[in-house]
This record gives sequence, C-alpha cells and structure tokens, in this order.
Amino acid sequence: MDNDVGLVLLIATAALLVWAGISAWREKNLHVKWAGTGLAAVLAASLSLVAALAIAGLIKMHIRSAPVPELKIADTPEQIQRGRAIVDGFCSACHSPTAPLTGGLDVGEDFPIPIGSFVSSNLTPAGQLSHWSDGEIFRAIRNGIDADGRWLTIMSYTNAGRLSDADTEALIAYLRSQPAAGRETVDPPDHLNLLGIVMLGADMLPAGKPVFTGEITAPSKGRTRQFGEYILSYQDCRECHGKDLTGGVEGQLAPIGPDLNVVKAWKLAEFIATLRTGIDPGGHTMSTQMPWRPIGRMDDEELGAVYEYLTHLRGSQNTASD
Repeated sequence: MDNDVGLVLLIATAALLVWAGISAWREKNLHVKWAGTGLAAVLAASLSLVAALAIAGLIKMHIRSAPVPELKIADTPEQIQRGRAIVDGFCSACHSPTAPLTGGLDVGEDFPIPIGSFVSSNLTPAGQLSHWSDGEIFRAIRNGIDADGRWLTIMSYTNAGRLSDADTEALIAYLRSQPAAGRETVDPPDHLNLLGIVMLGADMLPAGKPVFTGEITAPSKGRTRQFGEYILSYQDCRECHGKDLTGGVEGQLAPIGPDLNVVKAWKLAEFIATLRTGIDPGGHTMSTQMPWRPIGRMDDEELGAVYEYLTHLRGSQNTASD
C-alpha cells in the first residue's frame, strides 16, 4: 500500500510539474519562461521515468508463476532424519536466528542498499505452512512462490531450488514433524520498498532464479567431488564467493566473500575445524556474515565431500581471507 501511495505521488508530482512548465511557458519574461519551463521539463521527465520504472517493477513482482505439484509426503523416519540434516546445515542460517525454525531474521539489513525488509518465515506449525499443502511447500522451496501465488523474493534468490526432489520432500517431512513454536511472522515475508521496486524495474535487481518444473536428482551421499558439487549447488556459497567460488565481485547484492582456492592449502581436519569453530588455520576469525555455524553442522562425510570439491577448483582471482 505504501508503494502504491508513493507511485501515485510520483505521477501526481510529475503532472503538477508539467502544468508548472506550461504556466512558465506563458510568462512574458523570457528568463522566467525559459528557466521555469526547462526546470519543470527536466524534473517532470525525471519523475515520469522513475514512475515508469516503478510500474515495470510492480509488474515484475507479479509475473512469476509455476504449477503446484500434486504431492503427498510419506513422512518416513528416514525422510525426517534427512530433512533435519538439511535444516541444520542449510535452512537454519535464516530461519533459526533465535530458536529452531521460528524465523524473524530480516536479511535485508545485510544488503548494501536499503531496498526493503525480507523477514524469514516461521516454518513451524505456528506459521503459515500449517495451512499449505505439501505441493505448495514444494513449490515455495523449488521456485520461490507462496501458496497464494506471490513471489517469495529471497527464496527465489537463494539456491534452495537446487535441492533434489528427494531432499525437498525430506525437508517437507521434517517441517511437518515439528511442534508449533515462536510467533507467526509477517506474511508475505518480503516487502520491496519504492527504491527496490524502481531498481527491479530498471533491471538493477535480479528477478530470481529461473522457474524449473523438471526433476532434480542427487548423487549418492559420500566423500566425493560429485556429492560436494551437489551440496554447493544448493548452499548459497556462490552468492558471496562468486559463480566459480574464486571470490565475490563489487556490486553484488550479497557480501563479498574470498577466493575459496585458499582451502587447497588446508588439511581436511583443518577445513572441518574451521567450519565448526569459525576460526581458520591461520587463526583468523571468520566474518559474522559467513553462515559457518549451520554449514558446520553438516556431518563429516558431507564436509569431506565439500572439501574434495573445493580442493579441485580451477583458477583463482585472489587469495583474500575472510
């Protein structure tokens, strides 16, 4: 609603400036005529452009769509156990800031530009998921669209959609098994402000990962590069450390992470210890923006697989430490 009011004010102000420009053009004093008309024209054109970008942004906010798969999770003990591992090692970074899965973290506070608020949802039955079908939860994880068809901005920015079908179903099984806790969080969770909407309309913000409705499978669990590659496909390491994990770049939305080729100089035990303690082999404490705590909750086999992948990275942009 605030954005709608802001857009109306932009359009109204632009219209008033057009009227002021016409009035100035009628003035007999040439200085007033040309200066007033020119200033009004520049300001009116600028506000009209901003309004047009805002309208484009609002349209982009509502065009994301994907079908809801027909799905009923069996909720087996094996699924619940695997789902818990995914929550502990991945989802908890945003959804468990104070208590397991109760949400409430505004990740927008870490963005370099104030484009809005993006509050992680309560994923226990105290939140909205108790009213959603299994298929609607699956769509939210895979494609960043909620049960009402609204764009879940931050979910679509993450790589949660890269989880395999089996792991996504396991995650849903675990969420269904949890007791209600905490308070209901804001719904919808994401609120772009007018600046964010204008930037979205100007293609200065991503529109989210592409919608995907096919099947995703994962390699067998093991300390292999293949399984490590799979883990890093859904973990959001590349958002900070770059698409090749060789370091983030200026201008990216997420914090800039270092080149992960640095791991090649570490032993496996040192790598695991770094992600369990937040202190690297050189004694440096990792940034609080690095979600090492949830990542460190992965078991030794999973962390070993990530290590295998990282120690075989190609190329290097820099060797900065976190």
